[in-house]
Amino acid sequence: MKELITVIVPCYNEEESLPLFYEEIIKVADKMSKQVDFEFILVNDGSKDKTLEISKNLSKKDKRVKYVSFSRNFGKEAGMLAGLEYAKGDYIAIMDADLQDPPSMLPEMYNIIKKEGYDCVGTRRVTRKGEPPIRSFFARCFYKIINKMSKVEMVDGARDYRLMTRQMVNSIISMKEYNRYSKGLFSFVGYDTKWLEYENIERVAGETKWSFWKLFKYAIEGIVAFSTVPLSISAILGIIMCLVAFIAIIVIIIKTLMFGDPVGGWPSMVCIILFVSGIQLFCMGIIGQYLAKTYLETKKRPVYIVKETNQDKIE
Repeated sequence: MKELITVIVPCYNEEESLPLFYEEIIKVADKMSKQVDFEFILVNDGSKDKTLEISKNLSKKDKRVKYVSFSRNFGKEAGMLAGLEYAKGDYIAIMDADLQDPPSMLPEMYNIIKKEGYDCVGTRRVTRKGEPPIRSFFARCFYKIINKMSKVEMVDGARDYRLMTRQMVNSIISMKEYNRYSKGLFSFVGYDTKWLEYENIERVAGETKWSFWKLFKYAIEGIVAFSTVPLSISAILGIIMCLVAFIAIIVIIIKTLMFGDPVGGWPSMVCIILFVSGIQLFCMGIIGQYLAKTYLETKKRPVYIVKETNQDKIE
C-alpha cells in the first residue's frame, strides 16, 4: 500500500489563484503517482469571493480534493491548524494557493525525507524580489530581534511551505494554545529539518492579504508568544528611569545649597514629564500584551469553527 501525502492549502479570497494552483499540483501528483497517493485539503477561511464554490467543484471532479470551510475569517494560523487536524496523510505539506510556494519542489522534499531521514523539509527565500524595500528591511530586522530574544531559532526568509512527517504534525497538533505563531511552533517542537532555498516568486494572481500593519501585528504575536524579554526590558527601563531621577534630585539639591541656583525651567520639566510618561505607557503596553494573551487563553475558545466540510476530522 502506497503512502499518502496530504497537501494543506489555506485559502482566503483565492478564486483567481486556486484553479491555477490545482493545475500545477496535479502535475506534481501525477509525476509522483508511482511512489505515493495524494489528498488535497482546501481550507476556506471565510472568503468573500467564489473560493468555496471552486473548492466544491474541484472536489466533485477529483475525489482527492477535500474542503473545510470556516463560519467566518479566522486567519491563516487557524487555516493551517484546521488542515493539520483534518489531514490523514503519512506526510503533510502546507503551501499557499498563489504559487509563491512552488509545487514542483515537492518531489525533492519527499525524497529528502525518505532517503536522508529528516522529519521536515522547509523552504526559505534567499531573495525578496518584488517585495517593497521597506517591508524587506523590517522583516530582516524582525528576525534579528526575535532570534536575540527567543530561545527558539527563527530562520530568516522561512516560508510556511514545508513537508512534515506524521510524528512531527502530531506534536504540533498537541499544542492547544489559542494564540498560535506557527513558524515558532515548527521550531519549538524540534525534529530534524533541512532547508531548501529558492528565489522569491511573485503571486500568480490576485493580491496579497498581508498589509504592512498585519505583518507588524503578526511580528508582535511572534515576539510575545516566544519570548518574555520585553517584560525584562520594561523592568530595566523602570530601574534606569528611577536612577536618572535620583541623580537629578541630588544635582538640584547640591546646586541650590552651594550656588543658590533657583529651581526653574518649566519647559524642560514638561519635556521630562512627557518622556517619563511615555516610558510608563510603553511598559504598560508590553505588560498589557502578555495579559491580553493570557486572557484569551483562559477563555478556551476554539481557534476556528467549521461551517461545512466533506472531510472527517482525525481524532
